Amino acid sequence: MKFIAQDSKQNIIDRFGRHVSSGKVDFFTQSGFDFIIGRREGVSIYDLDGRRLINCHSNGGVYNLGHRHPQVVEALRQALDELDIGNSHLISEHRALLAERLAAVAPGDLNRVIFGVGGGEAIDMAIKLARGATGRPGIIYAEGGYHGHTGLALAAGAPQYRQPFEPLASGFHAVPFGDLDALAAVVDEHTAAVLLETIPATAGIVIPPEDYFAGVRAICDRHGAVMIIDEVQTGLGRCGAVWGIDTYGVTPDILVTGKGLSGGIYPLSATIYADALDPFMREHPFIHVSTFGGAEVGCYVALKVLDILEEPGFLAHVQHMADVFGAGFRALQQKYPRLVVESRQRGLMMGLKLADAQLGPLMSLIGLQFGILTVYANNEPSVNQILPPLIISEAEAQEVLEALDGMLAQVGEMMTA
Repeated sequence: MKFIAQDSKQNIIDRFGRHVSSGKVDFFTQSGFDFIIGRREGVSIYDLDGRRLINCHSNGGVYNLGHRHPQVVEALRQALDELDIGNSHLISEHRALLAERLAAVAPGDLNRVIFGVGGGEAIDMAIKLARGATGRPGIIYAEGGYHGHTGLALAAGAPQYRQPFEPLASGFHAVPFGDLDALAAVVDEHTAAVLLETIPATAGIVIPPEDYFAGVRAICDRHGAVMIIDEVQTGLGRCGAVWGIDTYGVTPDILVTGKGLSGGIYPLSATIYADALDPFMREHPFIHVSTFGGAEVGCYVALKVLDILEEPGFLAHVQHMADVFGAGFRALQQKYPRLVVESRQRGLMMGLKLADAQLGPLMSLIGLQFGILTVYANNEPSVNQILPPLIISEAEAQEVLEALDGMLAQVGEMMTA
């Protein structure tokens, strides 16, 4: 059976506009971004007409292992021979196996896991657990951050996402990311949790000071607040370690993962929490249920993702590719000093900050001509996010750097004109 290109490109666009999102069709049509994913393999995606892009968006880390990684696809095929989704109300052999593996790679005593389907759901659960365990209402989060579009996660998001749906849950307070003094000024005996991304992508791949998270940990400890780290994008190897927070040597009370845990094949997220928080869940074992969270067939996909992550040399490869990109970014900054303000990078969590807010969207659009997909940071449009699959080869990395060179050259010509 033919799954891809069952109809003409225009008919697909029209059908999508009628039944899925007319607004998206308007946006992409007006911007000239007429790409529809057809074949996908490794680091590459192909339009229905065969045009190839190297995926440097990776859907925020969903495609850490590239598209349709053969071992991940095979894991799902094998699981389907015996399993289905399972029953979220019952004890599950397969969720237990995955939870055990996640606990083994999590820092400190983060030994307990609650499964979900997406990152927003997992963040909601983290906030619920922090409030339930502490009996406090206050949630402190970072300005410009992003934790998802679900209820509690949305309350910890940027105004543009939450304002159309207000009033939302109360008790949320934003502070500048990376500013320990600002954080210390608002955390008190009413604070249930401090919720932060290790590196906020939507805020512009902001790299915090090296001592920032140690300071956050100390502030939380001083006031008895729960430290929640959102690793939905930075986790599972993206920063050159299993978790981005590992590179700062700090252990949170709750760590949230998603996106890459799916292997790009089966949606899955997890809220991993410390033993000290378990009394609340032990007392209320049915207070949170996710019908499809931790689907048993998906557990085997995630186990294979962890197998690959723990293969000898995998993280070393990520670190080497980070060095390749780092050297390339420095060369681009020297070549285009009027355009590239700085490069922001921790492992393969990367972004180029450009001289003007209009340049991020422009780079994303021009990238189609040069064969790469990048996305600008929505809350800081001057930053062009660059998140390639972690399996990218050195030759493919050089291909991306050459494309960025051509894109910046074209942007410079347009500015001069």
